[in-house]
Amino acid sequence: MSATFCMPQRKLTWLITGCSSGFGLSLARFVQTGGHTLIATSRNPSRTPELVAEVEGKGGRWIQLDVDSHNSPKVIDNLEKSGVKIDVLVNNAGFSIYAPVESSTEDEIRAQMETMYFGALRLIRAVVPYMRERRFGIITNFSSGASIDGRETMGPYAGAKAAVDAVTKVLAKEVAMFNIRTLTVVLGGFNTNMPHVAAFGKNTRPDDYKGTMVEQMIQYISKGNFPVDGDKDKAMKAVYEVVVGEGFATGHEAEKLLPLGKDMTARIKSQAQSLLHSLEVFGSITNNVSIDK
Repeated sequence: MSATFCMPQRKLTWLITGCSSGFGLSLARFVQTGGHTLIATSRNPSRTPELVAEVEGKGGRWIQLDVDSHNSPKVIDNLEKSGVKIDVLVNNAGFSIYAPVESSTEDEIRAQMETMYFGALRLIRAVVPYMRERRFGIITNFSSGASIDGRETMGPYAGAKAAVDAVTKVLAKEVAMFNIRTLTVVLGGFNTNMPHVAAFGKNTRPDDYKGTMVEQMIQYISKGNFPVDGDKDKAMKAVYEVVVGEGFATGHEAEKLLPLGKDMTARIKSQAQSLLHSLEVFGSITNNVSIDK
């Protein structure tokens, strides 16, 4: 059962990371269409002057933010101290390096963790004190089906996404009493640029992987043939409605998990069945390792 969550009767101020394309840009447009205040961010705003002009022309702001930087929390602090009260933080920025776990380099794994775990966590830790003081806030993290049931070659990416999912579950318990809500958006395959800007592991894959799904996945992604049927704009409209409690989400604004994409149904059911199966097989020992009394 979801906890009671009180929404203010006013428009909200959103800060969204990774707005230069894909999900971030799509959600930013829904936010502005809904009449809310938008703070869009990207690592290099100078690369998308037309998007900056679009957002600022509608009354929003676009600022430079590199989530990998240890100084990124200063963006939150500077905004808050200038009178901009952030109601909704959306951690969207991310990328993926595709490689088998055994041949992934430590630098590649750390790069995935830096952006999607530490990058998100730094901003979360910076904004929570302000939200707690005001007794209101919404922290929305964009996750992936890979965090639930990742495909071959997605180990480092899946690990980073699963890490932020796990810490967010704990955070939700800690801050619910302050009327701060978390929302984890678990995304399947969508028509974003992510497959087209994919990075691949630097190390040569062992010959044993030839002809396996590992090699096939690399080929699918590198040739742009990875099948997706998700519409990013439909997905972001759903995210917007769940955050603000409108449309199909009316009355469900306190929910903590939003799976999106047809492929997510099978992945979630598979993991649920796997967990239940482990109890069916090992339940007798699970419940019989207690200290004798």
